[in-house]
Amino acid sequence: MEFSKLSCEEFIEVLASKEPVPGGGGAAALVGAIGMALGNMVGSLTLGKKKYADVQEDIGILKDKADTLQKELLALIKQDAEVFEPLARAYGMPKETEEEKTARSRTMARCLEECCQVPLRIMAACCQAIDLHQQFALKGTAIAISDVGCGVICCKAALQAASLNVFINTKSMEDRVLAEQNNRQAKAMLAQYTVKADEIFTEVAARFYEEE
Repeated sequence: MEFSKLSCEEFIEVLASKEPVPGGGGAAALVGAIGMALGNMVGSLTLGKKKYADVQEDIGILKDKADTLQKELLALIKQDAEVFEPLARAYGMPKETEEEKTARSRTMARCLEECCQVPLRIMAACCQAIDLHQQFALKGTAIAISDVGCGVICCKAALQAASLNVFINTKSMEDRVLAEQNNRQAKAMLAQYTVKADEIFTEVAARFYEEE
């Protein structure tokens, strides 16, 4: 199913159901796409404005990058579902005989690694989105600056949500070297970009506090 093609109401309904997908990873990708779209909107409102004539080329480049990230994050909703379904089946594989245990272990290892890679890609896309929000905050129209704050905090939430989908899968991996490699990637992105997102949000919010 193309979950990104569903209406908002349909997506929420299936997300709330007992269906295995979409889950946290797909929700994280969607929230990340929404966050990027908010920053992108600021770019759209800046294009063609005489007041921002000196940054028109920069804004055009930022919007192209934002368009790409939005599409990537929407595609990751489907990819997250595609990799989780085999893992759900793998948990149900028989494990009575040694042959069955070996087959299950191999399948689980493959599925768990695939289920780590998709949320890691969601995280990476969210990091790029946070970087773009910083530029939209610097160069975008002041009339929509609040949307940069809204967008970047959505991207931060998506980043954190996707990380949990990495950690829950690495916890079950038998290959602890690979598990820790994935954990290090996720933790490095969290350490840098949750802080950066908070800084951008605080800078945006301060513009309103100062006016009081």
